[in-house]
This record gives sequence, C-alpha cells and structure tokens, in this order.
Amino acid sequence: MGLFNKKSIVYSPVNGAVKSIEKVNDEMFSTKALGDGFAVEPFDGTIVAPIEGTVMSIFPTKHAISLKTKQGLEVLVHIGIDTVELNGSGFTIKVEEGEKVTAETVLAEVDFNFLESKGKDTDVMVIFTNLDKKVLELEEGQSSSGKEIGMIK
Repeated sequence: MGLFNKKSIVYSPVNGAVKSIEKVNDEMFSTKALGDGFAVEPFDGTIVAPIEGTVMSIFPTKHAISLKTKQGLEVLVHIGIDTVELNGSGFTIKVEEGEKVTAETVLAEVDFNFLESKGKDTDVMVIFTNLDKKVLELEEGQSSSGKEIGMIK
C-alpha cells in the first residue's frame, strides 16, 4: 500500500472562479515550482479547507496554511500573491495547528478589498506539494466553497 492508495477528493476553498495553476500571475505558482495545484479568483472572503485532514502549520503572516490528509497528501493554501508583505493585516485565522478539518471548516476570513487596496492579487492557491506521480483532475469554472471540484488519482 503506497501513499495516496485511495482517491483524494478536492474541494473549492472559496466561492469563486476555479482556474488552472498555470494561469496565476506569479511564476513560483504558475511554473509549479512548489507543486501542482489550482487557484480560485475569490468572490468573498471566507476560506474553507480544500481537503479533509489536519492543520499542520499556519504561517506567522497568516497568508498561508499547510494541511495534510490521512493518506499523507500535503496541501498548501496560499491566500493572495505577495501577501506575506502585509504581515497578517487583512487576515483572521479561524483554526489552530493540529485541528482536524473538513470542506466545511472555515480556515480564515480575508478582507480582499484591503488586499486589493494594497495592490495585492487575491487569487487563492491550493498547492499539492508532494503529489509525485499522482494526477490532479480538476473542474474549472465558477464554484462554491466546499464544493467538490476534483480529485487526486
């Protein structure tokens, strides 16, 4: 039995337009330097977990949260581009490290109007940092937070 021997369901982390990671306006993400994934152009500021798993870490600047599934899939939820520069302003974290999460679990509330006022791109990226040879199948287009939008095979 290897890593990810079961299919892992992926959920939209926010109400918005799901798009390929290659369409993100940041080379670190669009070239998949951190791993494969996807992005969502958010319609509101409630960020939920894109997988069922455990909160592994919350960045001190609140712009990113890492999660891990029972199968060992490591997931980075990165909110906005260059938002690390805001030092946590505009972000309210709703979970703690070690907490179990589902697609209904709110990870954070984000003031995207504030981020935009600071010149930051608001895409929410979901990056699978240890996919290896597994494949992400994704349904692009408008989605609701917590809605199943793909799977890892």
